[in-house]
Amino acid sequence: MVSLQEREQLGKRIIEGLYDEGMILTWYRARPEGWILRGGLWSPYYINLRLLPSSPELYSLVGNAMGMLLKELGYKSNGNDRVVGIAMAGIPIADAVALLHEIPALYTRKLPEEVRTPEDLQSYIEAHGQHALVEGEFYTGDRLAVVDDLVTGFDSKLLAIRQINQETQRRGVTGITLQDVAVLLDREQGGVERARDLGFNLYSLVPFISKGLDWLREKLSQTEYDTIVDYVRDTEKYQDPELQQHLKQLA
Repeated sequence: MVSLQEREQLGKRIIEGLYDEGMILTWYRARPEGWILRGGLWSPYYINLRLLPSSPELYSLVGNAMGMLLKELGYKSNGNDRVVGIAMAGIPIADAVALLHEIPALYTRKLPEEVRTPEDLQSYIEAHGQHALVEGEFYTGDRLAVVDDLVTGFDSKLLAIRQINQETQRRGVTGITLQDVAVLLDREQGGVERARDLGFNLYSLVPFISKGLDWLREKLSQTEYDTIVDYVRDTEKYQDPELQQHLKQLA
């Protein structure tokens, strides 16, 4: 059993590594104009964990830490436990868990960009009924844990879970248990609460707001730290073009 202190030291090593390897970027150091996120909001920081396998030492650290987390939750390397990596960024994390902790890994098939809701998924299935939605083997009575790089509001995780459920029905596999979702980084924007409301458990190696920013404090300038902390508290405030221009001038 890993102690709380050891877990936090591991989380600190991971997020510092993500920053050092350019997977956590700030407007101050990397891009003065900031970023427009997928949902249309402006942000002074950007997280891209898809680069993780390009940093083997950090990749191994994450895979080992994720495997340790799952084993603390009772997942074992022999028997009926499996991890399912969500396409695309969750796949290498699931693969690392399989290699380092010998928990078998599956992965969801990447869906087209326009498939974003359960209704979209159902339409896609009706149009492509012969395509597997999950690659890899699972059997009656298996317990699955979904693995991904990060979580915001849980919608993409829910869609992946629906993929898995549809695939179990397609294959005629029964008795599957799927309650746990584990991510490298939780943006802490309501994902844990949404998961709980839907009957799932969400776990993370790095809770970004409550822990990660403090773990990064030695790496960030005071301006970066204060701005990002304020941004996550009041995102709407930073949609003001004049404030964005002010921050651009500070960079």
